[in-house]
Amino acid sequence: MTGIIDWAASRARMVLSFIALSLLAGGFAYTQLPKEGAPDIEYPAIFVSLPFAGISAEDSEALLIKPMESELVDLDGLKSISATAAEGYANVLMEFDFGWDKTQVLADVRDAMNKAEAQFPAGADQYTIGELNFSEFPIIVVNLTGAVPERTLLRVAKSLQDRLEELEPVLEAKLAGHREEMVEVVVDPLRFEAVDVTVGELVGKLTNNNQLIAAGNVEADSGSFAIKIPSSFDEQQDIYRLPVKADGDRIITVGDVADIRLTFEDRSGTARFNGVNSVALQIVKRKGFPTISTAELVRHEIEAARATWPHDLQTAITVGASNDQSSGVKSMVNQLEGSVLTAIALVMIVVLATLGTRSALLVGFAIPTSFLLCFALLAVMGIAISNIVMFGLILSVGMLVDGAIVVVEYADKRIQAGTGPMHAFVEAAKRMFWPIVSSTATTLCAFLPMLFWPGVSGEFMGMLPVTLIFVLSASLVVALIYLPVVGGISGRLSRILERLSAALERSFPWPLRAALVGLAFCLMFLAAWQMLNPALLPIPFTENLGSAAGAVLFAGAAAFSSVALDSVRSGRGTRQVGKGKKRTPFGHLIAFIAGNPVMPVVTIGLVISFVVSVFVYFGANNKGVEFFVQVEAEQAIIYVRARGNLSLAEKDALVQEAEAIVLGTPGVKNAFAFAGAGGLNSNTGGAQGPNDAIGQIQIELVAWEDRSAHAEAHGIEIGDLNGNVILESLEAQLGEIPGIKVDVVNLTRGPSSAKPLHLRLKLNDWDKLIDATQTARDRFEATPGLIDIEDNLPLPGIDWQ
Repeated sequence: MTGIIDWAASRARMVLSFIALSLLAGGFAYTQLPKEGAPDIEYPAIFVSLPFAGISAEDSEALLIKPMESELVDLDGLKSISATAAEGYANVLMEFDFGWDKTQVLADVRDAMNKAEAQFPAGADQYTIGELNFSEFPIIVVNLTGAVPERTLLRVAKSLQDRLEELEPVLEAKLAGHREEMVEVVVDPLRFEAVDVTVGELVGKLTNNNQLIAAGNVEADSGSFAIKIPSSFDEQQDIYRLPVKADGDRIITVGDVADIRLTFEDRSGTARFNGVNSVALQIVKRKGFPTISTAELVRHEIEAARATWPHDLQTAITVGASNDQSSGVKSMVNQLEGSVLTAIALVMIVVLATLGTRSALLVGFAIPTSFLLCFALLAVMGIAISNIVMFGLILSVGMLVDGAIVVVEYADKRIQAGTGPMHAFVEAAKRMFWPIVSSTATTLCAFLPMLFWPGVSGEFMGMLPVTLIFVLSASLVVALIYLPVVGGISGRLSRILERLSAALERSFPWPLRAALVGLAFCLMFLAAWQMLNPALLPIPFTENLGSAAGAVLFAGAAAFSSVALDSVRSGRGTRQVGKGKKRTPFGHLIAFIAGNPVMPVVTIGLVISFVVSVFVYFGANNKGVEFFVQVEAEQAIIYVRARGNLSLAEKDALVQEAEAIVLGTPGVKNAFAFAGAGGLNSNTGGAQGPNDAIGQIQIELVAWEDRSAHAEAHGIEIGDLNGNVILESLEAQLGEIPGIKVDVVNLTRGPSSAKPLHLRLKLNDWDKLIDATQTARDRFEATPGLIDIEDNLPLPGIDWQ
């Protein structure tokens, strides 16, 4: 196995080409890989929805749910099945084991539903089969507001929807807060009596003349021709001119007996953006496309569309963007990039202090090279860069330099013994080959079990061990193949630096050389900051280089510090150590522990006692266990809950009351309010809205980087703009509104369930089940510390029978 090191050393130019290719491939892969806030995981769940207008909840259970359950319960790999029967629809949710074959499962579900469909009563609509996909949540919401007619706003929204859906990264642009257009036929009873026409005749004419007629083809000697029969209404005048009855020579049309108007469907919900009625476009990106560039492309396309509007329309309609996930992803990536660079700088400082400048530069070469090789491997595997991948990079910084440090330190020892640089590094890599391989393999074995972590948590955290495996494997290649070649060639450069140090020592006195050392370290510090923050110094012609310019400056400053530091240390004589004084205090301590038969036993007992005491103390004083860290709120959903037979106007009035409090709270940047049906499709980490929710308010808080200006503009303390403080304040204020309850849900990142505690009651007697559920709810509400208690009891109301 060590022969590969000799092979690489004998072909130094080819290895340098491989190094350059690795750096270019890794850099290109990093710029092109999608950057996401959280890993895109696939949840193995399928749901079937079946609408049935007018059906009661009891009939839905008996006639729809039971036939579906009887056919779906025998599916292979089914983990659990739950069904919901409600007025007007039925829904079945199926969860499968991870590692499922989605294509086969969907085919099996379709076959089972085809069998169940034969048992449905007449009048049931077509069922729909869908899957839970966390990637199909909107990355940005485009809002259209303005004092224009509703039809104009809807026309502009649909035009913008068509343009956005033509973009390659955009999967769909869903409309929210709008009403569909419809043709309304208003019957005049007096006209009907005058011409002796009944409503049934009118409905029959309209129905029979608005159908699809399959006419087929006409085969002739000259060819085959498709026959098209105009059989559906294309415009309003087609209905107006439709004949209803012939009275002698006179033909009575629909326009003679009814008024025909183009209007909208009755509202099933209302939508407002910052208190103004609006139409929203929810932009969903395709899987595999980066969030940041997709959002930028959407914004550019919106501006291009606005430029084509008439001037009056541009003035009347305001187009805004909110709930922009790309800003959070961009901020997260920038922060994690800074954390990675900071970790690299700290490791470099430690190595520089212990091994010297030349060795530190060689060890520092291993860090970015290993990272870039990791990015190339991630690109080959099609893995996007997410916060978990970045965490893995930060975690690996201190581990990937171990092999490089061992090789460089042993090579320096051989160089001091008179061996040439190339031979010294080759000998060091061959000598330390198996220790480095075994050390890296031991570290990898500690993370291998995480690859088999089951469930949603395992899918979410699975990229952490994968990243570590890629980085540490790349560090093996760098330490054992790349580093010997680079170290051998850099030996020539070190000789040049030594000559420069000698010349500096001959030319300048020691105090001036010491001052140059301080200047060199200041330049290194400034270059490190330039690498972390490329906008720190406006260096000409480096605007598009990012951190690369700072890295070049850091390498130059490190070389300068090496020359200055060696010129100061070169004049220092060797300190003679007398006989009997070679052992350090630490050596005396080790000799005391190992020099008699009693102290090793005492030491082992002390170590065991210390370990046990740590576990005992932690078990008695820990703060509990949380799967994912609770971060400060940036976005949230406020569910407005109420029970009873409320009309849409009553629901909207209650939501408006809560909306006014939200908009009047400092720190709230944007607020979407919905009453009734509808609402934005938002990723709540698996949480479902309460059954008795009559509306929701989705809020976006002021970003932390904008809080200083916002606090100064509103004359408040910056601490009052903390996201958690704002949500607590809103919860307290909204809780004082009579007649409603509110649930405030912080949209945190990471896989989370709807509630930490779920209690499922099963009983054959429905009335007793209702009583038991109500008893359990009352008990929970009386228990201190339990909040946001929900149940799926039937909502109270009045049914007309």
